[in-house]
Amino acid sequence: MMQNDVRMLEFPQHGDERGHLVVVEGETDIPFLVKRVFYMYGSDSNVVRGQHANLHTEFVLINVAGKSKVRVKDGLGNEAVFTLNRPHTGIYLPKMVWKDMFDFSPDSILLVLASEHYDGSEYIRDYDAFVKEVQAHA
Repeated sequence: MMQNDVRMLEFPQHGDERGHLVVVEGETDIPFLVKRVFYMYGSDSNVVRGQHANLHTEFVLINVAGKSKVRVKDGLGNEAVFTLNRPHTGIYLPKMVWKDMFDFSPDSILLVLASEHYDGSEYIRDYDAFVKEVQAHA
């Protein structure tokens, strides 16, 4: 459905009576070298985070605790909603995908792995500007 390669990822789990271990390796389990890691927590269920697209940065989002939802749009009229609620799965978001994170559970911790260091100038924070940029390159 999406023009871009948005997809769910499942990471290897290792576990025994002591608990579980999930391994995520850049350029192996995710399609890029990780240059930045951050996480979100303490967001109310009615809060919407994200609300932007990136010119250059790719992301993998993993809810390591609790749950949240991610709405993605390609700027061509296609959109999809993904639920992140298992700590061994994530969603891959390539560059130039509009993203909204929402419906956070009270215990949600949303881990974000990014392909680039932060550069505010590569963020598109206006949806109409995003659509124009996509259509200019379609």
